[in-house]
Amino acid sequence: MFNSVAEKGIVLSANARRIMAFREDYVQTVEPVIQFLQGKMPTLAQQIAGRHFLPEASRFSQIDDLHWAFGTMGTQDRAKHVATMYLEDLSDFIQEAVDPHFGFSRYAEKLGRSAARFDELHEHLQQPYTFIDEIMIHLLEKQMASVDPLLVAISVPFPGNLYAALRCGQWIRKNHPKAKVAMGGGFANTELRSLSDPRVFEYLDFITLDDGEAPVEQLIKYVQGETDLASLKRCFYREDNKVIYQNNSLCKDYSFAEVGTPDYSDLVLDQYISAIEVVNPMHSLWSDGRWNKLTMAHGCYWGKCTFCDISLDYIKIYEPVTASLLADRMEAMVKQTGQTGFHFVDEAAPPALMRALALEIIRRKMVVSWWANIRFEKSFTRDLCLLLKRSGCIAVSGGLEVASDRLLTLIQKGITVAQVARVSKSFTDAGIMVHAYLMYGFPTQTEQETIDSLEMVRQMFATGVLQSAFWHLFTMTAHSPVGLEPAKFKVQKQTETVGSFANNDIDHIDPTGADHLQFSFGLKKALHNYMHGMCFDWPLQKWFDHRVPKTTVSPDFIQQAVDGDEYMQGKTRKLVWLGRDPSAQTVTRSKKGNSWEMLEIRFLTHKNELVIQVDPAKGKWLMEILPSMRIGSAPLKTVQMLQADYEAKGLEDFELFWDNKPVNGLFKAGLLHL
Repeated sequence: MFNSVAEKGIVLSANARRIMAFREDYVQTVEPVIQFLQGKMPTLAQQIAGRHFLPEASRFSQIDDLHWAFGTMGTQDRAKHVATMYLEDLSDFIQEAVDPHFGFSRYAEKLGRSAARFDELHEHLQQPYTFIDEIMIHLLEKQMASVDPLLVAISVPFPGNLYAALRCGQWIRKNHPKAKVAMGGGFANTELRSLSDPRVFEYLDFITLDDGEAPVEQLIKYVQGETDLASLKRCFYREDNKVIYQNNSLCKDYSFAEVGTPDYSDLVLDQYISAIEVVNPMHSLWSDGRWNKLTMAHGCYWGKCTFCDISLDYIKIYEPVTASLLADRMEAMVKQTGQTGFHFVDEAAPPALMRALALEIIRRKMVVSWWANIRFEKSFTRDLCLLLKRSGCIAVSGGLEVASDRLLTLIQKGITVAQVARVSKSFTDAGIMVHAYLMYGFPTQTEQETIDSLEMVRQMFATGVLQSAFWHLFTMTAHSPVGLEPAKFKVQKQTETVGSFANNDIDHIDPTGADHLQFSFGLKKALHNYMHGMCFDWPLQKWFDHRVPKTTVSPDFIQQAVDGDEYMQGKTRKLVWLGRDPSAQTVTRSKKGNSWEMLEIRFLTHKNELVIQVDPAKGKWLMEILPSMRIGSAPLKTVQMLQADYEAKGLEDFELFWDNKPVNGLFKAGLLHL
């Protein structure tokens, strides 16, 4: 790369000249850095973290105080962050001197984002290969030679994958004319539903929409000569220079339970790198470590949020599977990949299924770590969160969106800010990290609501119930209720024109709302500091260069929301005992000359010991009944069933015994109401 730039004699910026001056250092260190990020050279951490081993350019001028961010013991993470900044410096150099479209996680994203017409992409694809294109095509050529396929199916989930997919398709069609090229994935499913430009099929033969199992199966039958074009399902192709959409209604889709276990066995997992780009705990999970991707349920069980593509099948068609099948898939993937980490990529994982999966993981004694996307449902109680933690749940991410009850109602989110705070506290108290997706710029959102939303977020971090968050600017999409009925939300589309290529993001005007973009930097800067436990006492005005209204939110709103006991347990709740068998001894208590016997029961936990004293007869009953509440004792008992057993033994005052201290504190030892 450096030789190529030197030969061209390109005029470089001061930053690029600095990198070029250290070219020998970059060439010498880049392989060890990659090996370190692959986990193959962990002892290099000390040198990298010390900031004397790697050359540094402009990215390091923005680097956080590493001691503040990672502390004295986080050498590996600190080194990963430094190594990531080193790679980002190289990325900046590549974008300036080699290929302006380069990015490590996306390539030519700008060309694919909201490309209503195909002209610009088509024009770029006629240009000679860039330096990066050459590398990509070289890799593709080797793969095609080794496999010699009849069908190449390329998944394009994001705009940043589109250009590379078309480049690959272009090369395959020219050099392997017998092979057919198909494209599917999230970009096609959301952006290309009204495709009409036939030029796209100079690079591809087919584009399929929505769930891929049945469409790809029909494509395989077609390329093998077993069926004709009329049998294709949810598929675009070109015929007589016109775009044809074929959807064979007689071909049925597979149910979510039938699609099988994802096969990741061919992934070169030992070569993936773990990067830490920003000092954000949830971002670290996304890019650091190895996470097998799974889905608990197809679609979204809620399916009402007005900013979401709820009219499309990937959201609209909700279909969960059983916990036992999920656990089977997890066990198969652990054997297949050797990785025990799982990220459930549901739109929103159903709480009941999360509970059932947690019970199944514990029953099978599986040792896994997992995290999921959720809605902040009130059903995520303290006890459910404790169960999820015991099963290996380490984090959840969910949409708080606009932290305003009026706007949450308009979004039809089905939650309130106070509810989010209480649920977040349940997760946090259980030791599960909470990340909130935040939104600004929703239709009719005022300046006051934006500032009040920031105040809600400040209080949630200040009270410790939230550990991570990220602000997103609202985008109107064609398949959401806002995009389909903008007048209902008091916004106006800036254009009604449907492009011949991609159609999803819609420019719009919000006559009643604030100038949302002017809040962008201030919101993100405030959030960055709150995530690091700083500046909670700053007035909100300090984050903005322009005048903003004072917040109308009570300074203790979140604290009041999370205070108090909401754990009054209903009698139909099922009971689970996760603790060890307790030990007991009889002790004598006395007061004012009177003495009586009590049963002292000791419960050992991983960290400490819980001791309670109860009436001997009632304590004996409790110790006898606990084993019957272990996972695997079917069916799980309810409080009502326990009360019947308690009273059948001739014991009195069940509610007084069960719902009060010391018994109602046994959740600390592993007695959970679910």
